[in-house]
Amino acid sequence: MLKNTLIIIVIISNGLFYKSYAQANDSISKLLVNDLKQIYSQNHINGFSVAIVNQNGSLFEKGFGYSNRKENKKYTANTIQNIASISKTFIGITLMKAQELGYLNLDDPINDFLPFKVINPYFPNIPITIRQLATHTSSIRDPSRYEKNGYILKEENNGEAKVNRNFRSPNEMMTQSVFLKNILNKKGKWYKKNNFLKNNPGEIFEYSNIAAGLAALVLENAMGEPFNVLTKRYIFEPLGMSNTGWSFDEVDFSKHSILYSNIETELAFYQLITYPDGGLITSSSDLGKYLSELISGYSGSGRILKVENYDELFNSNLNDENHKERNDNAYNDEYNMGIFMGSSAQGQIGHTGGDPGVTTLMFFNAKTKIGKILLVNTDVNKDGINELRAIWKKLDEFESKFEQETEKIHK
Repeated sequence: MLKNTLIIIVIISNGLFYKSYAQANDSISKLLVNDLKQIYSQNHINGFSVAIVNQNGSLFEKGFGYSNRKENKKYTANTIQNIASISKTFIGITLMKAQELGYLNLDDPINDFLPFKVINPYFPNIPITIRQLATHTSSIRDPSRYEKNGYILKEENNGEAKVNRNFRSPNEMMTQSVFLKNILNKKGKWYKKNNFLKNNPGEIFEYSNIAAGLAALVLENAMGEPFNVLTKRYIFEPLGMSNTGWSFDEVDFSKHSILYSNIETELAFYQLITYPDGGLITSSSDLGKYLSELISGYSGSGRILKVENYDELFNSNLNDENHKERNDNAYNDEYNMGIFMGSSAQGQIGHTGGDPGVTTLMFFNAKTKIGKILLVNTDVNKDGINELRAIWKKLDEFESKFEQETEKIHK
């Protein structure tokens, strides 16, 4: 009887704990909503969504403004859009899964897994490794062809929507393998020696989108399946990311936001040939599930990878000698690199992203284990940048409030 009484007391006290936390969380959330609405009223951004998470899940998520201003359609936490270079972190996770399963080792030469050779012409006897691709030290640089030929329109006819000058016709779509061979292989039609740095592979950090796409191609050849299939199996499905995919036909397109080149002008929908380096389509709610998993993995309790593989995902690979100039900004994701996982000098781990009509941020604080996400559907001018900074600063402020409330309740 005493044992049952103790169980009842524990259940009641736990119930009071969660009720107390929920009430406090709700109170903080209301304040945050009001503050973000006030920032949004500056009217330099059409729509955005935010999320604050910890390793247990979502603390706050909400959308603001419009996903389609013309049709008065609201931007919500479940609105989807492409997230640009945050996508690269999914290459990193999949690389670690491939290593965990024995398909490759990060220090393997990339040419062991490619259908064509990629060699720095200035150092032909030094192989480029997978790790170098993943830490942006491969000596492969982004050529102009990446911008000129890498963005492909969803449709030929785009009505009044703006078509950027580097958006190509749908009939110019090609496979990622063909695109990369054209640029990086000596027999490729766009190949140039200056697509490579005059530095040893592994020597200098230089951010490279095309090297990230190459890493995804390495994965496909090593594991024998398309990259989108691999990420769905090993990441999206285990985490319940049901509103996430790599192409328009993999998602519910009715949930997709219009992208804007400014507060009034709609952009034509586009996709990327090297889609793994920036083409993931998702929502702040789904991405919050992923960020929560990253925090769990960093804390030693992730579900997707074993502890040792999470350790390597986050382990820093760079030093001062790898940088021409090192930026110690709080959210500079290039200060240090794990495996496609940025790390700032001030303990913020994650990635930023930018593409036409898209600005994104995803970071977690290594000390507090709280993460933040911001997805924006509008190219930002100078005033828009100030609005974006104000949103992120407000999330910073409320990260501390959520942390303090959690600590208070646990005492």
